Amino acid sequence: MSRYALLLAPSANRVYADQAARLATAELAGFAPALSSGLDDVDVITLGGVEYLAFTGDLTVRDVAYLSNLSAAYALFERTDDDHLRPVMMTPLARYDSDLITIPKYAGKTNEQFTKLVLNLTILASASAGKMLDGSLTVLDPLCGRGTTLNQALMYGYDGIGVEMDGKDVEAYKLFLQTWLKRKRLKHTADLVPVRRQGRRAARRLEVTMAASKDDHKAGAVQKLVVLQADTTQLDGLLRGGVADVLVADLPYGVAHGSYDDEGGLSRRPLDLLERAVPQWLPLLRPGAAIGLSWNTKVAKRELAEDILRANGLELVPQLPLVHRVDQGIERDVLIARRN
Repeated sequence: MSRYALLLAPSANRVYADQAARLATAELAGFAPALSSGLDDVDVITLGGVEYLAFTGDLTVRDVAYLSNLSAAYALFERTDDDHLRPVMMTPLARYDSDLITIPKYAGKTNEQFTKLVLNLTILASASAGKMLDGSLTVLDPLCGRGTTLNQALMYGYDGIGVEMDGKDVEAYKLFLQTWLKRKRLKHTADLVPVRRQGRRAARRLEVTMAASKDDHKAGAVQKLVVLQADTTQLDGLLRGGVADVLVADLPYGVAHGSYDDEGGLSRRPLDLLERAVPQWLPLLRPGAAIGLSWNTKVAKRELAEDILRANGLELVPQLPLVHRVDQGIERDVLIARRN
């Protein structure tokens, strides 16, 4: 059995960086079932004054390919008998340049590393875990904002579906994608069109097609992205059923997002939103799909969120603790559930 040391990527967010090793340990545990054999002796160690996540195991090339996508992975080393570090070639899913993820900056944007962590754990908990490396999944973010999760899905080579109520966010996301794709000289289309339901305009729909290279475009290896400007609690008739392999959402906690309540006012209470939205989301999921949610536990207890998911027939997926501090008023947690 070989010994490994994973160097964790630095984070611009100091608060998040201080908790990165613990979160990476929990994420690594989520990857374990997808690997050819188990990992042992997982621990945070210090070598030469630098923190690493250490573990032992017999990694195949495909195992390394999986672990290359850990959200905090920066470099992987095999530890030799004399405790030197031998670099291991990592092969992360990176269909596009990293600035697809890093360029967008706006109030309420979720940390990119954390977004990737939640997406990873959700995929690994789903029936599609074995296809994670194959680029054939569809990711649904029903509270997509300006597309942080959708951009990560595109980076992985997946298709994406988003729902966002704020028309300004949808337009800003369209402008960013068009500008970025033109600057990268990538073949694409991007159209914002009205959607009608029962003869009336019910939403707007951003439709994007894109390819990572001219050869991909010629071969028909095109990714598709759809973003609906609509209320996530009122999706009936706007999307066909069974379209998504995973659903990932960052529930509202006063920074961004929301939905309309029964009186037509804007509600940002995560549990109210969850109760109204989950029945709308479930028909969009394929059998074996998983849901990954993050939210502020200071405004919504974990047990209550779990109750809502169970009441809708979802199976909770056990995980190591992922609760962490964001700032003085936000303590964020993650909940993963699976549709059987």
